[in-house]
Amino acid sequence: MADDVFLSDSDFEKYRILIYNESGIHFTATNRSILESRLRERLRDKHIDTVGTYFGTISSDKEELKSFLDAITTNLTRFFRNQAHFDALEHHVVPELIKIKQAAANPTIKIWSAGCSTGEEPYTIAMLMSEILPPLWKYDIVASDISLKCLMTAKEGFYADGRVEGVPDSYLKKYFDKVDGGYKVHADIQSKIRFDYHNLKNDAGLRNMDIVFCRNVIIYFDEAAQTNAINHFYNSMASKSFLFIGHSESLFGMDTKFEFVKTQWATLYRKFM
Repeated sequence: MADDVFLSDSDFEKYRILIYNESGIHFTATNRSILESRLRERLRDKHIDTVGTYFGTISSDKEELKSFLDAITTNLTRFFRNQAHFDALEHHVVPELIKIKQAAANPTIKIWSAGCSTGEEPYTIAMLMSEILPPLWKYDIVASDISLKCLMTAKEGFYADGRVEGVPDSYLKKYFDKVDGGYKVHADIQSKIRFDYHNLKNDAGLRNMDIVFCRNVIIYFDEAAQTNAINHFYNSMASKSFLFIGHSESLFGMDTKFEFVKTQWATLYRKFM
């Protein structure tokens, strides 16, 4: 079945050429594992057994080819993507921050969703924070991306019926309005998020952030650009703050001051000083 897929050298070369010709995205041996991971997900979703069969599908089915190309880029996102991260946010990160900030007069948790794509991640964070924060606590979210098209979609807050898969029914009823063809995020949730254009090569000018999400973005950077972006994050964050990166990403071997944290739910990084 799909979980037993092995991407041979010849299969990798076929996929690599097809992807490059169709999108310009360049896969190398160093990020081959990412392509295989995305292929595994797509084969499971389509109930296809082999990468060879799937290659035939995307070679003849233009709509599935579009879906596949979306799946291998950072613009593909969904609500509650990688649930383990949100479990760690709820059960580890937020309780830690509450302990740190509980003496503050107006306790607020500041969050940055970097590479927010079409908005599902920051809206997920906003809904979860609304559910779990104690009374009188506040949160502010900055959500940024280099794609203006994605930011326009995110700001609108409308998602077609198929795009809200994974959102619990209770959240759909509480935080969305059902409209023709899909769902619209409530204005009170939208008001908690500031969407802004930002290129991760540069310092965003943000400071004292308590939580940063930057998932499945730095995998497309070379080593120098990765280090540059991670150090920008470090400078933007408060003491004793938390960084989430994608499950396929790691700071191992990188010249950074972040410390690795392993929780019961997921692994992440922390700025202690």
